[in-house]
Amino acid sequence: MLPERIQLDVVTPQRAVVSEAVDELVLPGSEGYLGVRPGHVPLLTTLKIGEVTYRKGSETRHLAVTWGFVEVLPDRVTILAETAERGEEIDVPRARRAQERAEGRLKNPDPDTDIDRAQVALTRALNRLQVAARAGAAARGERGV
Repeated sequence: MLPERIQLDVVTPQRAVVSEAVDELVLPGSEGYLGVRPGHVPLLTTLKIGEVTYRKGSETRHLAVTWGFVEVLPDRVTILAETAERGEEIDVPRARRAQERAEGRLKNPDPDTDIDRAQVALTRALNRLQVAARAGAAARGERGV
């Protein structure tokens, strides 16, 4: 018999971000985005920079995550992430400043600029901004999030 819900636990080194039973979720695995519903086959994967979206009833939530590991079991998903933020908790002005700094480093690199690090910083900032926008739209009841 399939479980009705999935226990979702999202943990960072600083705190537990989510611990609740959900109907389904989508997460950024190493090979691309992965959809998980109750009864999913067990697997382990690495987590890349991206968005975790999960649904509980008619409510959809969004998280910005950065690197880590995911364990999927038929009735449980555990995400151990370097960073994870609920969309509504993201400091949008701070994310925009990070985006601007990273874009500036990439447009005008000096000899000491670590291009790979600047690209990762830009990816993280854009992800945070996208998740914050989706969370805001979902909170307002807008479709297409």
